[in-house]
Amino acid sequence: MTHTRREFLASSAAAIGAITFLPYAARADGHSSDVFPSKAGDVKVHPVSHASFVMETPMGTIYNDPVGDAAAYSSLPKADLVLITHQHGDHFNLDTLNAIVTDNTKLITNPTVFEKLPAAMQAKASKIGNGENAEFNGLKIEAIPAYNLAADKQKFHPKGRDNGYVLNFDGLKTYISGDTEDIPEMRALEGIDLAFVCMNLPFTMDVKAAASAVAEFKPKYVYPYHYRGRDNGTQDPAEFAKLVGDAAAVKMGKWYG
Repeated sequence: MTHTRREFLASSAAAIGAITFLPYAARADGHSSDVFPSKAGDVKVHPVSHASFVMETPMGTIYNDPVGDAAAYSSLPKADLVLITHQHGDHFNLDTLNAIVTDNTKLITNPTVFEKLPAAMQAKASKIGNGENAEFNGLKIEAIPAYNLAADKQKFHPKGRDNGYVLNFDGLKTYISGDTEDIPEMRALEGIDLAFVCMNLPFTMDVKAAASAVAEFKPKYVYPYHYRGRDNGTQDPAEFAKLVGDAAAVKMGKWYG
């Protein structure tokens, strides 16, 4: 049974009752990480900050939207692949990339970010837009739309420019939302095992919309991330967890301090 946004929001008061957190995947040592099994081997997730996280995978170490002080990544394996969803400063920073990208690092970005890369970094990068695919060491990576629905928010994330990503690990299909509202393309996702879902105002969506979408596409595990906002727009991950209820196991990464 699927849940429409209207049905979910109408019933959210009831859903916000007592929550039972499903058993977490194994907790790994260091950098507040979690371990998830895939058929090819374990995937270890290290939340870093806001929208930035690192995944140690059987195909290599993947950095998502790395920004900030390079020291935050110093205890982690070097990046084999960097994913960048869009050009906003909390997702894309050239100084950070210059510090963490090695001779062997590959990048996958949306077209707008690709055009902002220096030539030497473009030579390591692939640009893909919504609906396109790339491959990294046998891992299929799909670019999923990420955009605002409300007319007054189109200035933040217009449709067709920015990416979310689906990483097709065998047995651990992973969705990274990027900056988006609860768009139809998110709600239509199928077979997602692990999801990273943004929520903050005014830039993306509130906890009710995020939880409603999760209740519809039903990942096995979900991290609320990117939840600090502007002008009282910060969203509460604990409220998100209560609203999600038993639709998914909610993972609480250490994103802020």
